[in-house]
Amino acid sequence: MSSAAEAIKHAERQCIHNGAKLTLKRKTILLGLLQTGKAMTAYELSDYCKQELGEPMPPMSVYRILEFLESQQLVHKLKLANRFVACIHIACNHEHATPQFLICFNCYQVTEISIKESTIKQLHKSVTTAGYTLVSPQIEMNCLCADCSDTKKH
Repeated sequence: MSSAAEAIKHAERQCIHNGAKLTLKRKTILLGLLQTGKAMTAYELSDYCKQELGEPMPPMSVYRILEFLESQQLVHKLKLANRFVACIHIACNHEHATPQFLICFNCYQVTEISIKESTIKQLHKSVTTAGYTLVSPQIEMNCLCADCSDTKKH
């Protein structure tokens, strides 16, 4: 079984456990994110579903589906890039650290990394000391992936 197929099976079980259902359209959107392996907008996902999966999907439907998938912790919304990416931990059965994302600003390839909990706690403390309230500890960093960096050098 492929990793995308395993991720879909796990996502179905997770939704059932949460009292929700991973419908065919929801699976299609999640599969699109899993197969591309990069951050995508709802419009790009709509095009991908039509061209690559033969499943026409209006962008507004894609937005609603992405909101559902985010609520089920199957995808992450990257606010910096205004795109969505599949969670790399879909098929894991253990707790994970707060997601942190390295986003290539050229090709939108995304790598999800973990940062030590102590670093997140220190960040929270610094934010509070500065007189702010931390709304989300998710960190998104504009980067240039190795492939794009090599291309820019030549």
